[in-house]
Amino acid sequence: QVQLVESGGGLVQPGGSLKLSCAASVFTFRVYPMSWYRQAPGREREVVATITSDDFTTTYEDSVKGRFTISRDNAKRILYLQMDSLKPEDTAVYYCNRARELPIWKWGQGTQVTVSS
Repeated sequence: QVQLVESGGGLVQPGGSLKLSCAASVFTFRVYPMSWYRQAPGREREVVATITSDDFTTTYEDSVKGRFTISRDNAKRILYLQMDSLKPEDTAVYYCNRARELPIWKWGQGTQVTVSS
């Protein structure tokens, strides 16, 4: 069974930065497009960023374009999300998983990101 372990969240002031990591236990990690998702209180989970498996093409949700950067290390089976210029509206629990056009693996515990002064 695939295990996803997210880390790197925390409390940060507006304008600050965080780098999230997601360790995946699946050996075939390299063949899948991967995404970061987030869920704020009272809202549905949404896709934040996606990276392909082959040429590492990235796409972003409009509100995070130019501020967030998704990347991956296939050898280590780790997905990253560099978040800069954070805003209070970025506050949410962040999760990683396969890109949504594929069947979703069991969700990990997520990592809480809180942006507040």
